[in-house]
Amino acid sequence: MKSSPGKVLYMTPEGHAKLEQELEHLRTIRRSEVARRIHEAIEEGGELEENAAYEVAKTEQAFLEGRIQEIVKKLAHASIVAVGEPTGAAKIGSLVVIQQLDQAPQTYSIAGSTEADPRHGKISWESPLGQALLNHREGDEIEYKAPDGIFRCKILKIQ
Repeated sequence: MKSSPGKVLYMTPEGHAKLEQELEHLRTIRRSEVARRIHEAIEEGGELEENAAYEVAKTEQAFLEGRIQEIVKKLAHASIVAVGEPTGAAKIGSLVVIQQLDQAPQTYSIAGSTEADPRHGKISWESPLGQALLNHREGDEIEYKAPDGIFRCKILKIQ
């Protein structure tokens, strides 16, 4: 995910903690593993340009450092959304049950864009459905435009 300079990234406390844990893991464990592989490849001797293990480890190191920089940038622009007592209206951090006409109810958690994982029921507040749900209450009927068309649904429950 590329973010604009200065753009605020809204996150739940859970999402923020997950990024911090990933950063710690990358900085400590993964960096050490990659450094060890680079060292082992150098110890094999020969020309580094022809050493496949060295090239693979250096490429992995570049990706690792890029991911570390990406996480640091996200955390620097993070705004943690308080997930507290339900207000009755959908917001980032809310668990929302909706039902589209003639379909089974679906449950979604409204998350920050860095936490979105639609396959696991986490939608970004910036997505068409996320935007449509924000600030609405149980019983409200909403309409939203998605790539597949225009959809209508009813909000059954907000937690």
